[in-house]
Amino acid sequence: MHVALTGATGFLGLRLLRRLLTTHPSLTVLTHAGSGDALSRITRFFALSGAPEELIRALPGRLRVVETSLEEPRLGLSRSAFRELAGSLGTIWHSAGSINLEGDLAHLRRTNVEGTRHVLDLAAAGRHAPLVHHVSTAFVAGARREGVAYEDELSGSHGFENAYERSKFEAERLVRDWSRTHGRPVLVLRPSILVTDLPPDPELPSHPLQVIEQILRDSLRTTGHQDLPGADRARMRMVGHPYGHLNLMPVEEAADVMVRLSEHHAARAPAPGVSTRGATNPGPTTPEATNPGPTTPGFTGPGFTTPGGVATYHVVHHHDVPVPAIVALLERLVPLDLDVVPERPGDATPLEALMDFYPGFTSYLRHRRRFDDTRVRTLFGARPSGYRVDLDYLCAGLLRGRPVRG
Repeated sequence: MHVALTGATGFLGLRLLRRLLTTHPSLTVLTHAGSGDALSRITRFFALSGAPEELIRALPGRLRVVETSLEEPRLGLSRSAFRELAGSLGTIWHSAGSINLEGDLAHLRRTNVEGTRHVLDLAAAGRHAPLVHHVSTAFVAGARREGVAYEDELSGSHGFENAYERSKFEAERLVRDWSRTHGRPVLVLRPSILVTDLPPDPELPSHPLQVIEQILRDSLRTTGHQDLPGADRARMRMVGHPYGHLNLMPVEEAADVMVRLSEHHAARAPAPGVSTRGATNPGPTTPEATNPGPTTPGFTGPGFTTPGGVATYHVVHHHDVPVPAIVALLERLVPLDLDVVPERPGDATPLEALMDFYPGFTSYLRHRRRFDDTRVRTLFGARPSGYRVDLDYLCAGLLRGRPVRG
């Protein structure tokens, strides 16, 4: 059956697209209307990432590009075009969305929540009952800064660090409700912060950490600090935990794990048109459960946790990056010396006070929680990642072609 992918020109979507093309002869990419020539951007990424020439030449014949608008009903398509698209699909990957950590909640809801709703409408309209693969984020765990976040958990009781987390949480609840209502299976994939060592290029989507770099540079300019050779480096105190850590997952590995998970569940999915409505949840879903997940009728193996058949996986690296390494990276990105302090200084400088306007990323320096990924390790083994995510790795994806500071 045919596969559609939203967000195919995004940071993760491009890697998912390349990985999916290893097992599918053709794909439909649902791109944002008016965003430019998607095929050219995809081709440029494949070239920069070392794809074989034969694969690159074949892209125009293997990809069908459909311009859509996530925020609009029927994805902005006419009724007939929407019906034709829905009827042609066997699987829908939804990886599009806004990852703006400082974004307005109303705007993020339009893209991340209503956009998800409209993709689910597409799945509901498909006569082949297409499988739905929804890319969420491990950060739906919200403002819980310590302990272990489990895949079964989806609770807003801890609040959220930013509007982005809340919007993705609401989207995931929408997915669960849709699955329960329609009796349809959904695969929910929760990556941590995605990174790469592919050198930055103006024709590629921005590295997620480049947003933090830009915020710091803008703040330095606003407070009168000059980024000039020989100029004194500014100093700033940032609230964090000296033993804090963050999970940073290589995006290439994340895409591979996600596609392998999709293949695992596709092999166990009900036949087209068979509903799992009314299925019961025979197994425990508490954090203490050692079983990685109960089985829903029509599916075998771990991972399905709700009566509608939602399988949720954390897609994370086996080793977290300590906060001091994150600080060292930021010091290489911008002319700034950072001191991690336990609480906001009472005598905050203008630069430090400006950071109060960007709580969306600074709060993560206080995190010490861990994302449990027992289910992935149960399926694929506990082998270490092929990527060592350290300062050198991170610098390769952010600093190549620029002078390294520090």
